[in-house]
Amino acid sequence: MGLSDSEKRDLCKLIEEGKKLPERYRFLLFDESKQVELKWNGKNDEISNIVLPFQTIEQIDEPRTEDIQYDQGVFDLLQGRQKTGWTNKLIWGDNKYILSSLKNGPMRDEIEKYGGIKLIYIDPPFDTSADFSLNVEIGDENSYDKKPNVLEHIAYRDTWGRGEDSFLSMLYERLLLMKDLLRSDGIIFLHCDERRNHLIRSILDEIFGRERLINEVIWKRRGGVLAQSRTFGSAVDHILVYSKSENYTFAPPTTMSGAEDYIKERFRYEDDSGRKFRVSPMVSPSYSANLVYEYKGVKPPKNGWSCSLQKMEQWDKEGKLLFPKKEGGRIQRKQYLDEWEGRPVQSLWDDIPPVNPQAKERLGYPTQKPEALLERIINTVTEKDEIVCDFFAGSGTTAAVSEKLGRKWICSDLGKFAIHTIRKRMIGVQRELKKDGKNWRSFEVLNLGKYQREYFLSDDEEKSDEISIKDKKMKIFDFENLIFEAYKASRVNGFRTLHGKRGDDFVSIGPVNQPLSRNHIEEVISECLKNKIISVHILGFEYEMGLFPTIQQEAKERGVRLLFKHIPIDIFDKRAVKKGEVIFHDVAYIEFQCHSNNGYIDVELKDFAVFYNEDNFAIEDSLKPGKSKIVIEQGQILEKRKNKDGDFSEKVITNNWHDWIDYWSVDFNYESKKEFIKFFDNDGKIEERWTGNFIFENEWQSFRTKGLEKKLELRSSRKKLTEKKTKVAVKVIDIFGNDTMKVIEVEL
Repeated sequence: MGLSDSEKRDLCKLIEEGKKLPERYRFLLFDESKQVELKWNGKNDEISNIVLPFQTIEQIDEPRTEDIQYDQGVFDLLQGRQKTGWTNKLIWGDNKYILSSLKNGPMRDEIEKYGGIKLIYIDPPFDTSADFSLNVEIGDENSYDKKPNVLEHIAYRDTWGRGEDSFLSMLYERLLLMKDLLRSDGIIFLHCDERRNHLIRSILDEIFGRERLINEVIWKRRGGVLAQSRTFGSAVDHILVYSKSENYTFAPPTTMSGAEDYIKERFRYEDDSGRKFRVSPMVSPSYSANLVYEYKGVKPPKNGWSCSLQKMEQWDKEGKLLFPKKEGGRIQRKQYLDEWEGRPVQSLWDDIPPVNPQAKERLGYPTQKPEALLERIINTVTEKDEIVCDFFAGSGTTAAVSEKLGRKWICSDLGKFAIHTIRKRMIGVQRELKKDGKNWRSFEVLNLGKYQREYFLSDDEEKSDEISIKDKKMKIFDFENLIFEAYKASRVNGFRTLHGKRGDDFVSIGPVNQPLSRNHIEEVISECLKNKIISVHILGFEYEMGLFPTIQQEAKERGVRLLFKHIPIDIFDKRAVKKGEVIFHDVAYIEFQCHSNNGYIDVELKDFAVFYNEDNFAIEDSLKPGKSKIVIEQGQILEKRKNKDGDFSEKVITNNWHDWIDYWSVDFNYESKKEFIKFFDNDGKIEERWTGNFIFENEWQSFRTKGLEKKLELRSSRKKLTEKKTKVAVKVIDIFGNDTMKVIEVEL
């Protein structure tokens, strides 16, 4: 180690006294110590190795059957049912656990079987102070600013928004996992702005190595001019490109940008047909070329040009030669604008504009990136059928472009509304491909569901880097007391999942930062049966996808009455709690009717009811004269307005029950496809186990989009079934992205 005797004595003394070693000893003791590195409070090289099973909530095989009269299970271009091959994956949840489970779990084998992950593109939410509200449409004419739900709020602000240290820790661990997931010739594109570009680049240097930097791309994302008084207007984003190894493929495309400048570089001509061209001289000697001169009656110059006679004659026949008018002049070759191959793309991308506010692809996400940007990235790095991933998927641009280009994809997001937005977008892409006679792949909606809940409850330390133990205890105890006060219930002890009591009924509270899961409810049922309890109110902010209605029916058959309630977001306003203004409402209600005739069946949606309250605290005092605000009260969306004189008025925006619906879909033969989870047994072999649940196979759907399809259809197309009985499932997703499902049995 090269330590002197005095340094050794100092080290021993410091260790015996339990004191910290001076920084300089790190470089003396460890030969491999980095001389330059990025450090921050809480930095840790340890990464999550947890493996949680993925639950399959839904599968979308084809856009719509549209009266195609075939039984479910056929796989062809007409039916679009996919039984084998790769299925694209849309995953809802925390990407930390998603990445860890992909890296270490059974799905890794499937990924490797289909070639491994070639490209990862991510655009993480690096601005934790930003407004994450989204504009959602209501009915056919109105819109509403949707605020983040509780899960998104906690994740973006509490977890990642505690300053730069927490953001860097979040990103660092996830990038370590992503590097492990990439195949050996894989490449990552990370999108950021100038505020944290220098820090993120340092992290990527440390994880991938400085020598693995391919490019820093500058994308001009703004076309107009910003009026700034103290800074230059910010008009660009940064895209950092790193490879996993030195063995990678990279094929920069060409761009047609600058075509007019290309024409002007020397001369600009227009022939009789109106085609624009430029000319370039050919100036190397060649005897064979002289024959063409003589053929045209033109005396050749002393210096001809090197080109075969056959090529000259070919160009002459194609009209690509311009002969001189004067003796001794040079023959020149025409180069037409429409035949120009373009210029190789450089690291400055100023030819891709941002998403136009009126563009068909615009979905209302403030950070949405244009499809042309992702198309360039995906085409540069991947070939058809290779796997592309995006773990901060947002509005789903990566998935949409990958599908159009024939790539396989895996995308995930923490936001439930983002998953719903991507689902709609991908069905739209499927419809376009089907209309054009092109192939598409099915995709499945996955989550970690109850398994992530189990893990969260069992391991405090795993969460200590993101949500402190102090905050967790507040959520488990003090926060529960706040809910009890609002719900007019009292705390009880001695149970694991039963936390309070209201009259003769018990109360169970779901987690604040996870969806209320099937596992939680199963534990409630078990405790009820053990203690002879027959009625429980279950309160939750969010409910696991695909949870209803089977769990409620299962409890009823076992003699337990479950009443599910939404905890409104206004529970966070202690003033509202003290005043008794917090109202808990039942989960949404669906009513539909099945029409059957001669083996055919279709579904008509008859009613949908929600009971939300949001954004109405002291609005009469806070609203300025001449202004209005959209609020939700008692399951209605209202526009509240204060005129210049201070008089208050309101207008109901949700005129019809279907104004609450953004999307609905039908599985005509529910319970035909069982849900299996994969896991490693004690010998490390992959096993499958039926969860007891079924996968919702999305066979028909109607949803609101821009333009002509904005209007919602309330009756499905027909479906032919051969069975005498079937279970029909209808899933409705409201304008905030919350889903509700109902199943009924039908005799044909």
